[in-house]
Amino acid sequence: MQIDNPIDLLLYLKSLNLLEQKPKFWWPNFGRFEVVVGAILTQNTKWENVEKSLANLKGFLELEEFVKLDIDYLKEYIRPSGFYNQKGVRLHKLAQNIMQEFGSFEGFRENVSREWLLKQKGIGLESADSILCYACGRDEFVVDSYTNRLLKSIGYEFESYEDIKNWFENGIIESWNEISELYEDNLNLCYARLHGKIVEFNKRGLVH
Repeated sequence: MQIDNPIDLLLYLKSLNLLEQKPKFWWPNFGRFEVVVGAILTQNTKWENVEKSLANLKGFLELEEFVKLDIDYLKEYIRPSGFYNQKGVRLHKLAQNIMQEFGSFEGFRENVSREWLLKQKGIGLESADSILCYACGRDEFVVDSYTNRLLKSIGYEFESYEDIKNWFENGIIESWNEISELYEDNLNLCYARLHGKIVEFNKRGLVH
C-alpha cells in the first residue's frame, strides 16, 4: 500500500467498503444530544459498553430530559462504561452548562465553539472534535488512537494530535474539488466517514 497523502489513504479505505452496514455518517444517531453523551462515555472503554449505558439511558437522551436526571441514577445507568462516578459528574455538569449557555441543544449545535468545549471538564481534543463532527455537523476531523496506529503502520509519525488533524484536513481541502462528488459536496460527511473507515479498518485487524 503506497500512501503519499491523505487522499491516497481516503481512496484506499473507500475501496474496501468498510461502512456498508453502518449509518451514513457512521456514528449512530448523528446530530443528536445522544452523541455528546456517547463521546464522553466512550473514553477509556469499548463502544459495546457505551451501547449498554445508552440503552439504560433510554428516555433521557434528549438534553431537556437529561438535565432533569438525578445524578445518582445517571451514575448507575452509565456503570457499564466504567469510571461512572467521574463520567456521571462530568456529563451532569456539561448538560447543565449547555442549557445555561445555549438554552437548547439546537442552540448548542449552531453556536458552540471548539474553545468552549475544551474548557469543559473531561473534554479533550478527541472528544471535542467528535462532538463537533458528529453531534453538531461541523467540518472537524477526529483523530484517535486508531488513526495514529494506522499512520504509523504506513510510515507516518507526527508530533501531536493537531499535526495529524492538520495533515488530514489540509490534504483533503486542497484536493476537495477532485473528490467532493464522492461525499455529496459535504466536507463534514467526508470527515465523518473517513474517521469511521479508519476505526473499522483497525477493528478488523487490517493494520500491520
